[in-house]
Amino acid sequence: MGLTSARAIGRSLRIYYPPGRAAGLDAFHRRFLGPGDLAFDVGAHVGDRTASFRRIGARVVAVEPQPRLARLLRLLFGRDAGVVRVAALVGAGAGQAVLRLNTANPTVATASAAFIAAADGAPGWEGQTWDAEITLPVATLDALAAAHGRPDFVKIDVEGYEAVALAGLSRPPRALSFEFTTIQRDVAYAALDRLSALGYRAFNACLGESMQFAQAAPLDARGMAAWLAALPPEANSGDVYASLEPARITG
Repeated sequence: MGLTSARAIGRSLRIYYPPGRAAGLDAFHRRFLGPGDLAFDVGAHVGDRTASFRRIGARVVAVEPQPRLARLLRLLFGRDAGVVRVAALVGAGAGQAVLRLNTANPTVATASAAFIAAADGAPGWEGQTWDAEITLPVATLDALAAAHGRPDFVKIDVEGYEAVALAGLSRPPRALSFEFTTIQRDVAYAALDRLSALGYRAFNACLGESMQFAQAAPLDARGMAAWLAALPPEANSGDVYASLEPARITG
């Protein structure tokens, strides 16, 4: 598969597997998972979160639609019976959708045309080009749960498709996270609305890859939306965490 360059994947491996990162990542994820629990890593990319979940002892469903990244995950986890690999998009309903690829930066592949439009000309997104596309099957979070078990934690990082992915979830896991960007705050607001409808009342967030909660105590959905609205554009991205058990996301 030539849709993503080996050089680009190598850069991602250096970014997400730097020396010394694993211990902090694992300590953070122990808030949500323990031995025998089940995690969904939606948008697994180069598998750093999957690897962390496995070190904790959790089982993982790793969802990654990009062909060369799916092949990398097979090389990393193909002999691990605790990891199920799924090469599909995650969306609101079963079917097919187009994944737009950035061959120089596979981190930002997306099924959202609105995400690409929002990135066009935005500070911090200069030079990003989505130069290839493939049509792929779409699975829902509910379908993944039916096939592999109800997850205890779900991580969603799908570049502007987070609210669409959450539309396919009807039974809330104990906790979950979704990525947000400052170029598409409306997607985060829609995701918060969906999570509120599912019964979540406690939210926190981490900026970038900090793995540190921004708030000492969880916020409600309105408070989290206000915090997102107040972020400067240069904050760029991060992850919102929601939990049915507020203590898990207390800073």
